[in-house]
Amino acid sequence: MKGISYLGTWIRDWYKIFVNELRLIFSDSGVIVIFFVGGLLYPVLYNLIYMNGTVDEMDVAVVDNSGGAFSRRFIRKVDATRECNILMFAASMEEAKEMMQKGLVHGIIYIPEDFDARLVRGEQGIISTYADMSSFLYYKCLTMGASLTMLDEMHEIQMERYLASGMDAQAAWQAVQPVLSDESMPYNKPFSYTIFFISAALLLVIQQTMFYGSSLLAGTLREQNRSFASMSKGLQGLGIGRVLLGRGTAYFSIYMVTGTLIALLIPWLFRLPQRGEWTDIMVLLVFFVIDCIFFTFTWSSLITRRETVFVLFLSISPICLFLTGFSWPQTAIPPFWQYVGYIFPSTFGCRAFINLNTAGGSLSLVAPEIKAMTIQTVIYYVLSSISIFIENKVIARKDKIESLKDKALELRGIDPEEARRLIAGD
Repeated sequence: MKGISYLGTWIRDWYKIFVNELRLIFSDSGVIVIFFVGGLLYPVLYNLIYMNGTVDEMDVAVVDNSGGAFSRRFIRKVDATRECNILMFAASMEEAKEMMQKGLVHGIIYIPEDFDARLVRGEQGIISTYADMSSFLYYKCLTMGASLTMLDEMHEIQMERYLASGMDAQAAWQAVQPVLSDESMPYNKPFSYTIFFISAALLLVIQQTMFYGSSLLAGTLREQNRSFASMSKGLQGLGIGRVLLGRGTAYFSIYMVTGTLIALLIPWLFRLPQRGEWTDIMVLLVFFVIDCIFFTFTWSSLITRRETVFVLFLSISPICLFLTGFSWPQTAIPPFWQYVGYIFPSTFGCRAFINLNTAGGSLSLVAPEIKAMTIQTVIYYVLSSISIFIENKVIARKDKIESLKDKALELRGIDPEEARRLIAGD
């Protein structure tokens, strides 16, 4: 009977904490904005900004001071690429710069006077490119168009030199390209920056909005001399688990809905790749949301003021994004930053989501990431329990000191409440 009684008490306490946490969340307008408006607006905003993930036929100006057969052939090949459109020829770099400043072109290809002469002598030719850096996509288009043309031109010039030396065509071709290669980008065929970036950013939005919203609430309560860790006398000791799980259930119920919209609806709405099974993505989402909850509880215990959240927003979000490895190979990230990445659930959650949703993998493929998130969850659960225990001890000590002060004032014939009003200026 004691076991049944204890279980019933545990469930009632858990439910009260769960309801109270929801009440706190929905009574704070700032938290509502971060959780619901920010949580859903950011993915939509990112997709709208990067909706045109590719730029085709970017207008380019050419300064051809060489005017020879090699330079003209190079220009024709650049113009034939998907990325670049040779819009005009400029007489000088000054004229080309003026065109770029007016927005007529977004890139410049400069061919020096000795370009053809150097190639005829068997030396290395040099070509310079200048991109409008108001958009990364302009730089990408010009670089890709010029680089692809350069590689093709290099092979053609080598073929011409081998043939001129008396080598037959078959031997010359084998010397130019001893190993055949076939370029294939199955997970991002159009080489779209939207697919590249959004796949990493979606799950990061879940982690960041949860952390900032919860930290905003924690800072507000502590400014009011209140705390998440405060428990009634009936919840001491084993009550820590009820506090964590009650609060955690509130966040879980909110973010499973928000996370489902972010991970499934947003990619469908903006026609992003959805190659994975939705059931696998939901399983990943459960592990990721739970990991984010205890990550949030642990680190929000350090937040003492409401405005601290906005400082953290500017400093942490870019770090978390790049530690996912979406823009730089994971193996090339320095060891120190790899260890820093182990702190954040997004490091493993975003990688798993990319492998599932973009690459079309299965749960077995992302098992290492799920295992890492499970380990993080256990560690952060223990740390958040310790933080609640310590904070309760601190609160109890402060209350005891205040009680002793009140008794000292009463012994001197002073009303403690009246003294507090006078000190506050009321």
